[in-house]
Amino acid sequence: MPQLADGGREIFDALIVGSGATGGWAAKELTEAGLSVVLLEAGPETTPDQFAEHVPPYAMKYRDTRPNGVTSPEVARLRPMHAQQGACSEVNYKWFANDIENPFTTPAGKPFVWVRVRALGGRTLTWGRQSYRLSDLDFKAASRDGVGVDWPLSYKDLAPYYSKVERFIGISGRNEGLAHFPDQELLPPMPFTCGERVFKRAVESRFGRPVTIGRSAVLTARHRGREACHYCGPCNRGCVTYSYFSSPFTTLAAAKRTGRLTLLTDAVVSHMTMDRATGLASGVSYVERARRRVREIRARVVLLCASTLESTRILLNSAPGGLANSSGTLGRYLMDHMYGATITGRMLGLGRAKPWHGPPRRPNGIFVPRFRNVTQVHTNGVIRGFSYQGGAGPRFATTTAGFGEAFKRSVHEDAYWQASLHALSEGLASHNNFVELDPDVVDAWGIPVLRIHMEWGGNERALFRDSLEQGAAMLETAGAVDIRTSDRPKTPGDGIHEVGTARMGRDRRTSVLNQYCQAHDVKNLFVTDGAAFPSLGSVNPTLTMMANTARACDYLLEAARKGELG
Repeated sequence: MPQLADGGREIFDALIVGSGATGGWAAKELTEAGLSVVLLEAGPETTPDQFAEHVPPYAMKYRDTRPNGVTSPEVARLRPMHAQQGACSEVNYKWFANDIENPFTTPAGKPFVWVRVRALGGRTLTWGRQSYRLSDLDFKAASRDGVGVDWPLSYKDLAPYYSKVERFIGISGRNEGLAHFPDQELLPPMPFTCGERVFKRAVESRFGRPVTIGRSAVLTARHRGREACHYCGPCNRGCVTYSYFSSPFTTLAAAKRTGRLTLLTDAVVSHMTMDRATGLASGVSYVERARRRVREIRARVVLLCASTLESTRILLNSAPGGLANSSGTLGRYLMDHMYGATITGRMLGLGRAKPWHGPPRRPNGIFVPRFRNVTQVHTNGVIRGFSYQGGAGPRFATTTAGFGEAFKRSVHEDAYWQASLHALSEGLASHNNFVELDPDVVDAWGIPVLRIHMEWGGNERALFRDSLEQGAAMLETAGAVDIRTSDRPKTPGDGIHEVGTARMGRDRRTSVLNQYCQAHDVKNLFVTDGAAFPSLGSVNPTLTMMANTARACDYLLEAARKGELG
């Protein structure tokens, strides 16, 4: 096994920064192909003894409550931004980045939310697990509506890699036979609730819009040695049966089994190192998280998989004006899904509602694929579209007035069926949404931080209004009453689907990476996480990140075999 290259003895075949969805896939693919690989993670090791999915609220010090949106004083003190996120709780908060040690800045009046997990596995420890393919409606969107740029690949190019990822990680759901919502390699679907069946029949009959169960990276059958989900509920706290996909216990576990993976945790990467004679990347410089010692490690190929903004931050810190930035587009075209369009209503005619606070809890919901601008280009005053996630189930009447025994009785007796929809609207690529280095602020390790400039544009706001109107109409068709809609979108970044800032493209004058996520300017440098996205689409992006990484690794291996990487 190669030794750590401290000023340079051994050189690894490949170096990966980041251990999440894409870093895990790169490690698996490259080690299984016979390469020696070193992977650097900024946070500590993740072990099953940290999991808390079976810890009941009464066993927690603060009872898993969120007064004023905060789970505990400790979380509020060290993670004031992350404390506002539903996935960050008093039992898993140490996985999330310490906001005091890891700051970022924004201009006045342009807030942004940057959710970071600094632990082995990254955000695959706490993600929502919804896993969908993009289609050529997304990959070639610019050719249809003239906005932004096309991806430098098509659905046909990525389809085999989607299948490869799905077969390995395990995704449950139903196929619907729609070209713009491609079928996938799926395990058996989770069941609908009674209310969801009513909603599905009504919407499909009245509008012709398919309603399906979510496609989730949660097992419904034993798969590759991992057990089926037992519906305990809070997946963002870990899973002792490894029933949901997280990289430490699937892709990274596979890479470890090869004996060719060297794992460095608590390694905070600051910048790339370069060979001045060749113009190639030679490795990275990093800081040991606890001891603050600066180290260097070398490799023949470098893959940045640190998450969209962190990978771009590393590139910006690696050279004046940013490494691999001859196009001037590095840091530009930041995107996220606009969240916050929520529609709820009470469903009638389903009999007495009997809610229950404990498990079993289905870790999934329903999904309504995009229907706006599928056959047309620009309808209802909007470009592109949105999808919905949601569900219908019994709810306690917690807003009932009163106290004491009568109150407790009414909470149960007045329980009702509630349906809800939450829209994901596509954010368009805009040159004005960008990140840069803040010249005055550094993190706890002395590394310059990002200054993030992002705000919603007119089309995102139009999609928001359209999604509220359409969602309310669908609930009304399903017989819901007391329909309520939210009145404002969430802050950019709150969707936790941030992509862009080092986009792929065929033209090196307008993009950072080629169609295989290889930097135009540095041929042994690859960026395979969400930074590579030229556009976002209207579904969750993580599955596409993993498929794109698998495709990039195939190309990397072939290019290395031919001696084309330096």
